[in-house]
Amino acid sequence: MTLVDRIVYTTCRTLVVWIGTLAFRVRVEGRENVPRSGGCVIAPVHRSNLDTPILGTITRRRMRYMGKDTLWKNKAMAWFVSALGGFPVARGTADREALRSCQAVLERGEPLVMFPEGTRKSGPVVREIFDGPAFVASRAGVPIVPVGIGGSERVMPKGSKLIRPKKIVIIVGKPIMPPPVDGRVPRRVVSELTNELHVSLQQLFDEADIKAGAR
Repeated sequence: MTLVDRIVYTTCRTLVVWIGTLAFRVRVEGRENVPRSGGCVIAPVHRSNLDTPILGTITRRRMRYMGKDTLWKNKAMAWFVSALGGFPVARGTADREALRSCQAVLERGEPLVMFPEGTRKSGPVVREIFDGPAFVASRAGVPIVPVGIGGSERVMPKGSKLIRPKKIVIIVGKPIMPPPVDGRVPRRVVSELTNELHVSLQQLFDEADIKAGAR
């Protein structure tokens, strides 16, 4: 990250923190659970378009996100999205290629955001989640940090263009460390890690939603 990138990211994050505090009374619990250095997978629940920017309140570290490669067609937009932590993944690319890109980010010692549910969902239940976060974390030997975001669906639910000034509570859970593997990651390890993440996410989501007054 260049000096200019750092300035852009810090400025945008500061704005997010201010707006989040003033408009949504954002409260974050468990910031100490985000590693201060080294790669890690940040794995939040996903109920709103606001989840991505509001995640910037959990750490000062620049987090990395996958983005559709079409965002990089315009030079100015490409520079801005990259400065904010985005990196391109070609539309239609096989899952394994996207996962390789994620693994490269982790191997550089950067925090990587992966939404285990994939797209935005609705409701209080964390249903089936994908194996991607568990797989890349196991391959890179880094922890998964589960994050419950409560209240964001009330602020801006899926399909809505309106933003409501409701409270948001974010709870960062204890990191989940995958077992050491030598070479290929066994399917059993990925499955067990995914199940553990699933349970943790549901617990954190329930707690965050209740504290936000969303249930």
